[in-house]
Amino acid sequence: MSWWLGFLRVSLLALVTLTPLAALADDSDNTNAQSSEQAVKVNPTVELPKMQKVLDKIKQQVSAENSEGKLSALNELTLQLSTDADTLGQALQPQKAQLKTQLGVLGPAPQADSGVKETAEVTSKRKKLTNQMQQLDDQIKQAEAIKSGAINLSTQIVNLRRDALKTQLALNAGSIFGAKFWAPLFNAPQEDSSKISDFVDELKATAALSWEPGWRFGTTLWLVAGLLVASFGRRYMEQFLAWVGIHKLPEGRLRRSFLAAAVALTTLATLVVAFSCLEMAFTRRGEVSDDVRDFAERLVRLSILCGLIAGLGRAFLSTRRPSWRLPSISNPVALALKPFPPLTAALVFVFQTIESFNISANASINTTVFANGLTALLIGWTALSISFRSNRVRRRMVQQGETPEARSTLVGLIQMAITLVGIAILATLVIGYVTLARFLSYELVWFGIVFGSFYILSQLVVDGCESLFSTHNPSGKRIQASLNIDERYLGQAASLLSGLGKTLLVMIAAMAVLNGTFSSSTPIELVQKAIEFWGGKGLESLDIVPAHVVNALICLVVGIYVLRSLRRWLEHDFLPKTSLDIGMRVSLITLMSNIGYVLVILLTLSIMGLQWNKLAWIVSALSVGIGFGLQEIVKNFISGLILLTERPVKVGDLVSISGIEGDIRRINVRATEIQLSDKSTVIVPNSQLISQNVRNATMGNAQGVATITLTFPLDIDPAQVRQLLLDVYSENERILENPEPSVSFKDLTPSGITLSVTGNVSTPRQVSGAKSDLLFDILTRLRKEGIALSAPQTMIIERRNGSLVVQDPAEEG
Repeated sequence: MSWWLGFLRVSLLALVTLTPLAALADDSDNTNAQSSEQAVKVNPTVELPKMQKVLDKIKQQVSAENSEGKLSALNELTLQLSTDADTLGQALQPQKAQLKTQLGVLGPAPQADSGVKETAEVTSKRKKLTNQMQQLDDQIKQAEAIKSGAINLSTQIVNLRRDALKTQLALNAGSIFGAKFWAPLFNAPQEDSSKISDFVDELKATAALSWEPGWRFGTTLWLVAGLLVASFGRRYMEQFLAWVGIHKLPEGRLRRSFLAAAVALTTLATLVVAFSCLEMAFTRRGEVSDDVRDFAERLVRLSILCGLIAGLGRAFLSTRRPSWRLPSISNPVALALKPFPPLTAALVFVFQTIESFNISANASINTTVFANGLTALLIGWTALSISFRSNRVRRRMVQQGETPEARSTLVGLIQMAITLVGIAILATLVIGYVTLARFLSYELVWFGIVFGSFYILSQLVVDGCESLFSTHNPSGKRIQASLNIDERYLGQAASLLSGLGKTLLVMIAAMAVLNGTFSSSTPIELVQKAIEFWGGKGLESLDIVPAHVVNALICLVVGIYVLRSLRRWLEHDFLPKTSLDIGMRVSLITLMSNIGYVLVILLTLSIMGLQWNKLAWIVSALSVGIGFGLQEIVKNFISGLILLTERPVKVGDLVSISGIEGDIRRINVRATEIQLSDKSTVIVPNSQLISQNVRNATMGNAQGVATITLTFPLDIDPAQVRQLLLDVYSENERILENPEPSVSFKDLTPSGITLSVTGNVSTPRQVSGAKSDLLFDILTRLRKEGIALSAPQTMIIERRNGSLVVQDPAEEG
């Protein structure tokens, strides 16, 4: 409330100071005698410094205020001060006339060589009257200066109030159905009429200056140049760029993206050049006033935005050349939406021109609010019309048996956002929040410009990089021949450059959204009020600046989007073109994601203004929590980072740990997922993979070993059996030739001869299947050769005639 108390103090000071001046204004219409009496009552030597002090106080208050209500009160006080200063100056005029008359009676001082002498009393009287006249002139000049300063300050306050309307979204200016909103159209204030008339006269004078003899020919040339550029320049420039794209660029997607960008660029360039010609036609003379020159410069800047709106719309729809159309839009929908881009550009241009005209003419706030309300109304209605017409055309296509275009989720979300914003604009106008409606309408237009430009430029960058490094094109062949590199590396370079280009475009788009032409600080003010309402002053201990909260949130959203886009690009575009194995790719992607999220969070907190020296209590609480309950989580987190950096195991490895054998499918921050042979998954904490013995069967491209141990009777031919086993292993397609299969003599027992045959396979995962095939072949071959495996020895112990007898069943047979 300190600002309110300061305002009250200034107001009271002004009232105390200006009360005598109000009385002076009431008496200024009386006779000269009454004016003289008033001059005695009001001492200009005392009142003028007070007025100057009040004017300085008002200037200080204006520099610190941005509220519409307070600025309005300060403006009224400034106008009152200007009136009182003028009244005081007029009240001093009779005294000046009286002194001038008295000096005329005394006459001028005699010359020294004239021989005329006057009395000392006359000389003293003349000197006294001359000093009084000089003092009175200074006081009148000071009153005029205060009046002029007050009028200039009032103009500045009006401009500040007009700018405040763009930021104070919570200001209710009256519903569009109310008489107050439409009052400027039917009952314009007298001061607005005079200001608008004066500025129109300035425009007429500017036009007259440009048409004076000696300047008429140049003006005609500039006007003709602007008309030619606007009427024929776009068509021929577009045809020339189309010829360049078709005949000079290689076949492929690059042509389509180049032609779409050419359509947008030619529309923008011709519109800006045409308005620049018009500006030069009328404002090239030095006698043109600054207000008219500023107005013309605003129109040229406005033509850039309108050119972008119209150009991007034509590039997206491409109704004349459907094959050039970048987005997936059916031809009936494109034809239905064709009028909306130029209509939106025209609406923005007309009403932004009216707003610029009001600024240049210093029109009242009510007139500005009226123009803003009409702008928001028409833009909101246009947004709803775009959504409803496109849906109606798609439904008609379905009814006629045609198939509309397949829309992605992102396109559906964009259309839903346009519809909701259009409804919000109309709703806010109905309830009276004209400033909020204007903000939403212009932000909708600006977001469309930013994202439309990003879409076309990103397509152009990706297609350009792919075409530049493609070996099917001359440029790619020359690069490959010059550097003598494999085609795979050219694909990597194309993916890398396109990724860098898209990242740069994302950053530019984010900065454009944050610092756009139609953006304002109003959302930040709303966040400030919400934080003050819910958080009180508790956040002051952390030194968080509420004005940075929205920027921090936008940074967080953009950072997460960039990380996910980079992750998808690495996973699907860049890393598959490298020689890295799948495990190394997944490890790099996971490590990059973890580091990226940490950096994004730190950057978000930094933008928010969070000071780490104020978080000692949080660090202390975390220390206690880690000591008691979070140590396992921290240990697993650190172990996960070690696994991702040292890579003792990686995604795709076949590992065995604590009786569990399976393939590693994912290494998370806390735990690792191991998939078993039955497709079930075991979650193993990362710390166990670091602290326990782990068998990595596939590390270092390890080969699998298929070993089969068989026992044969003692009467077999060992050489024959050995050769049979080697033949079976050699004929199996899974067994590697190097190292060669081998048969080793393992043991000789009374039950038979034990032989072990060993062969290598490519990977440990083939061991089980290879052993199964080998056993089938070995048993089939042994039976065919009449060779039997050794039967296990069994003994039967019986009691006969009171004694134990051991009998071998084989002998009995």
